[in-house]
Amino acid sequence: MDESKNIAKTYVPKQVEERLYKNWMEKGYFTPVIDKNKEPYTIVIPPPNITGQLHMGHAMDNTIQDILIRWRRMQGYCTLWLPGTDHASIATEAKIVETLAKEGKTKYDLGREKYLERAWDWKHEYGGRILNQLKKLGSSCDWTRERFTLDEGCSDAVLEVFVRLYEKGLIYRGERIINWCPKCKTSISDIETIYDTAKGHFWHVKYPVKDSDEYIEIATTRPETILGDTAVAVNPNDDRYRHLVGKTLILPLMNREIPVIEDEYVDMEFGTGAVKITPAHDPNDFEVGMRHNLPMPRILNDDGTINSLGGKYKGLDRYEARKQIVKDLEEQELLVKTKEHEHNVGHCQRCSTTIEPLLSKQWFVKMKPLAEPAIEVVRDGRVKFVPERFTKIYYNWMENIQDWCISRQLWWGHRIPAYYCEDCGEVIVSKTAPGSCKKCGGKLKQDEDTLDTWFSSALWPFSTLGWPEKTEDLEYFYPTSVLVTGYDIIFFWVARMIFSAMENMQEEPFRHVLIHGIIRDSEGRKMSKSLGNGIDPLDVIDKYGADALRFNLISGNSPGNDMRFFWEKVEAYSNFANKIWNASRFVLMNLDYDRVKNAVPSEYSSSLTAADKWIISRFNTVVKEVTENMEKFELGIAAQKIYDFMWSEFCDWYIELVKPRLYGDDEETKLAAQATLCDILKGTMQLLHPFMPFITEEIYRHLPSEYESIVISRWPEYNGQAYQPEEERRMEKVMEAIRGIRNVRAEMNVVPSRKAKAIVVTADKDVKEAIEEGRLYFERLASASEVVIQDSKEGIPEGAVSVLINGAEIYLPLEDLIDFEKELERLNKEKDNLEKELQRVKGKLSNQGFIGKAPQSVIEEERTKEKKYQEMLNKIYERINSLKK
Repeated sequence: MDESKNIAKTYVPKQVEERLYKNWMEKGYFTPVIDKNKEPYTIVIPPPNITGQLHMGHAMDNTIQDILIRWRRMQGYCTLWLPGTDHASIATEAKIVETLAKEGKTKYDLGREKYLERAWDWKHEYGGRILNQLKKLGSSCDWTRERFTLDEGCSDAVLEVFVRLYEKGLIYRGERIINWCPKCKTSISDIETIYDTAKGHFWHVKYPVKDSDEYIEIATTRPETILGDTAVAVNPNDDRYRHLVGKTLILPLMNREIPVIEDEYVDMEFGTGAVKITPAHDPNDFEVGMRHNLPMPRILNDDGTINSLGGKYKGLDRYEARKQIVKDLEEQELLVKTKEHEHNVGHCQRCSTTIEPLLSKQWFVKMKPLAEPAIEVVRDGRVKFVPERFTKIYYNWMENIQDWCISRQLWWGHRIPAYYCEDCGEVIVSKTAPGSCKKCGGKLKQDEDTLDTWFSSALWPFSTLGWPEKTEDLEYFYPTSVLVTGYDIIFFWVARMIFSAMENMQEEPFRHVLIHGIIRDSEGRKMSKSLGNGIDPLDVIDKYGADALRFNLISGNSPGNDMRFFWEKVEAYSNFANKIWNASRFVLMNLDYDRVKNAVPSEYSSSLTAADKWIISRFNTVVKEVTENMEKFELGIAAQKIYDFMWSEFCDWYIELVKPRLYGDDEETKLAAQATLCDILKGTMQLLHPFMPFITEEIYRHLPSEYESIVISRWPEYNGQAYQPEEERRMEKVMEAIRGIRNVRAEMNVVPSRKAKAIVVTADKDVKEAIEEGRLYFERLASASEVVIQDSKEGIPEGAVSVLINGAEIYLPLEDLIDFEKELERLNKEKDNLEKELQRVKGKLSNQGFIGKAPQSVIEEERTKEKKYQEMLNKIYERINSLKK
């Protein structure tokens, strides 16, 4: 149906985007049907938290994924972009607890069952919010396959993995140092711990040697942990302390005896070369404690107060205890000195409370055996990082990996499937709850803790496809093709997905990991609530449309690098959308729809001009280059090439070059022009579609096409026969000449309506042919009254303006460009005005009253004017003299 003339005068994103997205969903374009004859291409979305709202990081991450999935869909792959959300234990629990607090309740008032009902209610009300926001961005996910980390299938996968790893001895329960949040009252993972540089102190404390006047001086940033010291360590090679090794020290304030031990861990050059060992409150001290079989007393309660092992400090908050301990050390003359010190301090990502490293009985995954195959799969190239430099970071983390604490003291999440006999203490790990103890028949109680959120998201690439069941989706779509993610979670999520896949699937979870940076504000600062510099993507979409935001996020973006957000850039890409729309509207309004739709190339191929062959060849080259860039994940470079081609070559050049033919009477050349315009516009919209899906679809639907939607149309392919380098060179020679003439005319302020003869001097046969063929273009685009081609400079008027191009010189007679009398009259008027202004400024600056009273900034402004007016006047004098000659 001919829709070409029904295109709106202006493009208004709000009137288009929702309508088109709804249509895509109704047509089922995003839902793949498994086809064994097609190659699958799969992306699983990094699941956003159900507590989250769309931010710029999400917008960029999902724009990249959508570009890849739309491109591969157009290439004929069976594409699946699987969406879903993460239950986000800590973040969600914090939201529910906050809501309960407003009602004057705690989670313990409700009890576990009622509390979880409230959590599910919250999830049903708010959990889908961020996915609906992603739809506004244009994300072409298969929403029929949407998953949630706590849904039945994903939960079954979590329990299956836990039981398998436990039975293989790779999950164990034991005491280890973990990150503890005293406010959230749970262990937290490394990724939930934010490290900031903070100003603190080194307190230098005397540890007296028993039955001696000697002491060892220790420096600590956490004096409250003195209460839990069980040794002081020195390096075995440190001669300063050799005579004290094996001796006993009296622990300050506690009067407890502790040994002096030697351990390679101690750095002789740092501080005093002696280190207090608090095994229950420092990960390095814990390792030392394990090596030397030291006691490990924990002196903090879960809420960060001192427990009963803290003597008189029992019940004090850790920071209040610190103040009191420092005061007591001073009074007992055990405090040597206090020095200011900057150090990294960990904070809970959710509540910003300073975390405490402390010894706790938790569930752990034994990592060394799992890390080895995960390292190998990257080393042998089955998983590739883009950019490759991030591989080193991955190796570094995996080769030095510690056991992973997976238990959390929370109720929202996957409850650990461990059951304890209340009679005999037997531990049973099972996917389903056993009725009674298999050892003594006693009553069982399930572990109260839940699993770290990352435990379930580590299984995401295969649990979402149906594992542990052998589903058709899992068989066809796994392994996935590419994972798109930020560099900040390589260790925490990417690494865990790789080792989980290798353990459970014996196959890599994805073939490429595409790493992107973060979006910073225009000053290069990270966007954050505290700085108040965050920008809501929905506000940008509301003002400029999704396409302008998407193109802004990808243009100039290169893998692994941060980028800055500028409103001016979004506005520029909104202008690009308008340029595309106006150009498309021009094409459509000048299109004989039915004739072009039914035409075959043989009907008009003989009427193709140099300009037609040039744009066809150039488009073909762009197709080749853009496809190569996409294959290498150089999406920013691809976007820029499409932008340059559309803006400059198609809109600014080709459309202008063909206008005379569109308005002429030669039906054959008119058809050739219309068909070429239509083909190139359609092809460029297809190249642009993954980046700007909405405007390209709206334009495509007005063009004659074999597909009902650009979404399911075929990606343009390189055609070797369409590449005509000779035609490109000839046309570019014409364009170079026209560009040169236009530049000269612009410099001389010659109005377009004033025509001038163009005399082309060249002995080059190819240049002659190119210019000859392009005569019409010179008349239209270079305001040429006529074009004369000659071998020599004979007969060229004196004073003619010259334009140099490669292989030729072009001369424009000065009298054709300028009406001498009128130009002299105009220049003299301008000279008189400038002389008056200059005289006025000079008068001001020579007035002592003005100089004495005016602010310095005003005086400087007048001096700047004087300099500017003098420069302008000098140019006018030169121009007048030149014309008089």
